[in-house]
Amino acid sequence: MKLRIFNTAANRVEDFVPINPPQVGLYTCGMTVYYLTHIGNLRAYTSSDILRRTLEYLGYEVRHVMNVTDVGHMTSDEDEGEDKLEVGARREGKTPLEIARHYEEYFFRECKRMNILKPTVVCRATEHIGDMILLIRRLEERGYTYRTSVGVIFDTQKFPDYAKFARLDLEGQQAGRRVEVDPQRKAPWDFALWVTNQPKHIMQWDSPWGLGFPGWHIECSAMSMKYLGEEFDIHTGGEDHIKIHHSNEIAQSEAATGKKFARYWFHTHFMNIGNQKMSKSLNNLFTLDDLAERGFHPLSLRWFFLGSSYRKPINFTWDALAGCQTTMVRFLEKVVELPEPFGPPLPDAIAAFEDAMSDDLNTAKALAVLLETTSVKDQPASVQPTIRIMDRILGLDLARSRKTLEELSALRKRSAGDERQAAELMLRRQEMRKQKNYAEADRLRDQVLAMGYVIEDTPQGPRLKPK
Repeated sequence: MKLRIFNTAANRVEDFVPINPPQVGLYTCGMTVYYLTHIGNLRAYTSSDILRRTLEYLGYEVRHVMNVTDVGHMTSDEDEGEDKLEVGARREGKTPLEIARHYEEYFFRECKRMNILKPTVVCRATEHIGDMILLIRRLEERGYTYRTSVGVIFDTQKFPDYAKFARLDLEGQQAGRRVEVDPQRKAPWDFALWVTNQPKHIMQWDSPWGLGFPGWHIECSAMSMKYLGEEFDIHTGGEDHIKIHHSNEIAQSEAATGKKFARYWFHTHFMNIGNQKMSKSLNNLFTLDDLAERGFHPLSLRWFFLGSSYRKPINFTWDALAGCQTTMVRFLEKVVELPEPFGPPLPDAIAAFEDAMSDDLNTAKALAVLLETTSVKDQPASVQPTIRIMDRILGLDLARSRKTLEELSALRKRSAGDERQAAELMLRRQEMRKQKNYAEADRLRDQVLAMGYVIEDTPQGPRLKPK
């Protein structure tokens, strides 16, 4: 099996050829740990997990590094606004460190529920400030920085290929720009490496440029190079990072080293809801707990992700997720009835599965092969070993199929009870409306809403729907 993946840098599908086989260096942009991890976030991390599992299936020794951003990421990716950690700290009345550790733990707990493998190395930005300072000094010595009242700024004009990676139209961007980031900057897209003009910022460190904190972009360059070297194989992340964060990473890393930074760039597209990106800013996000309240297992969401290409947007609906869960349940019910593994794997099924995965991780086709394999009648003792091999990549935890079915049953019972309670409240609200007790009716409506349901008033009477 030869792996071919889409490389954003080349804008095409390419054969994967590691720098130093059998070792593979894989870096993933981790979470800014100031809020809940939503299911849109989990799509990108599931895609990176599938890539890692495929590489390991092929026999590569993967060193997977993921950062944790616990300082320096402003509310805008373009160095504007407040630090997200300080926003979170103020929102919850805690210190930035308390917020960071709480949501870091939450993130990895959610990943575990999705059966996403934990990285080989997890590195926090606040624990690598010295590495960032050394990298900024290196850029300074090579003439790629200048100073403004904000702090130390990267001079993108000194890096001629700045627009190449994201195929940016910089002149067009400048003409259409509505907000001036910093009039002292030579170009609007020049970005902060070290910030010194926010004396009230809670997290600050001594540096050659004064008390301050690192810019968001320098963190990933410093930590990826510390653990993977100045050149490594694959960098993964969401498509929203291409134009700013990853373009800035490339510029500062290659300016500092004179070497190619990452050979392959692997980007996952957005998950939308109602054809809008699922995000905190739009307040349209759902978490795994929200799904559980409606009777959905985390692996149903993984199945949902596997059903489409990581390179295409995916639209989340409750009906689509319900369809995936139904298919998964039927599949798992077949799996638990199979003989225990003792026969040789089915070569044709494995070949078809590998053919799908080698084609830019075609998980939808691979999932179809998995489903077809459980219908093989003439060699039943070989089915279980075959699908277990496939599961090394798909990560559906098929060795625990019976346990997953038990968990699903418990979720459904709990969800059905919640829905019955919400329906009873809806009927009580209707009675309050008839009595013109609108204050009580509104209170009951809000109670139903808090349970994850909305009441639709129709000419035929009220109807209950999941929020």
